[in-house]
Amino acid sequence: MAHVPISVVIPCFNEEDNIGECLESVAWADEILVVDSFSTDRTLEIAGRYTNRIFQREYQSHADQLNWAIPQASHEWVLVVDSDERVPGSLAKEIRGLDLANNKVDGYWIRRSNHLFGKKIRFSGWGRDRVLRLFRRDIGRKEDKRVHAEFQVPKSGCLKGAILHYPIPNIETWVVKINRYTTWKAMDKVEKSSPRALLHLFFRPPIRFFKDSVLRLGILDGWRGILIAAMSAFAEMVMSAKMFEFQQKNKRK
Repeated sequence: MAHVPISVVIPCFNEEDNIGECLESVAWADEILVVDSFSTDRTLEIAGRYTNRIFQREYQSHADQLNWAIPQASHEWVLVVDSDERVPGSLAKEIRGLDLANNKVDGYWIRRSNHLFGKKIRFSGWGRDRVLRLFRRDIGRKEDKRVHAEFQVPKSGCLKGAILHYPIPNIETWVVKINRYTTWKAMDKVEKSSPRALLHLFFRPPIRFFKDSVLRLGILDGWRGILIAAMSAFAEMVMSAKMFEFQQKNKRK
């Protein structure tokens, strides 16, 4: 089986606490590209120890950043890894063992093992997380959404291994992420439809808490599961309030 080189693409911004371990986990790759959104911490210094292919580009959205970065890769196959993720040795071995030169798929879905405050989350809506991250450079592109956009390819397969994901180091970071993502999500929703924001504000937060804690068995994740449900409900409330705010601004134009 012929060796097919793989390029790894990592988007980042102020990730000095994560970028080193992330890059270490993909040191086996034939090429590593880091796409930075003008970090002000030591992110670039640390990244420079692993690769000289570092780009800086103004951030518009995750999809926009990656859709620009992917064509910069030198090799036909690309693996996208976020800075708060790690590629364990077992997954790296599985990827290296693929017959990429002769297969008929354009990309692979990879399970994502989500961890919160030192423990793997098995339920709460986080347990069945899959992401399409390994794909042909000239085919895989992210859909045009500001948040939670997925890569799209015509034909895909699934890998057995999992990416390790450590998205939330502390509550403060969690709240900051919620504030950022709810703004983007509210903008997407208001631009594409006319949601009833006030109804969402009253009903979606409690429904989301019940869904994550009970229907998605979050209670089996203990206090972490209850916290996930509570923060998800909070995010629904903030997003609905922002949707209402954007709608009122649009009416005044």
